[in-house]
Amino acid sequence: MAKIVVACGSGVATSEMVAVKLRRLLAERGAEAEVVAVDVAHVDDALVDADAFVPVVSTERSYDVPTVSGVAFLTGMNQEDELERLLDAIRGR
Repeated sequence: MAKIVVACGSGVATSEMVAVKLRRLLAERGAEAEVVAVDVAHVDDALVDADAFVPVVSTERSYDVPTVSGVAFLTGMNQEDELERLLDAIRGR
């Protein structure tokens, strides 16, 4: 099963809200994935076995994991485009 890491500053409210939305959107499209919400301080550890990264905040560096905008899932702007990118990333794993 694919693993998606969602990160925000504290790993509580915003990332968890996006994670819940992603779980629903993925289920609606028949895609199975573990969606984990973390704070940015724990991103490195969480990404070790991840298939995709969805940051809700700006990160200081880039990662060797396909990355899509978490802000899109928070605001709804460009959400469909980012969801398609995310689906491509986890299906191509």
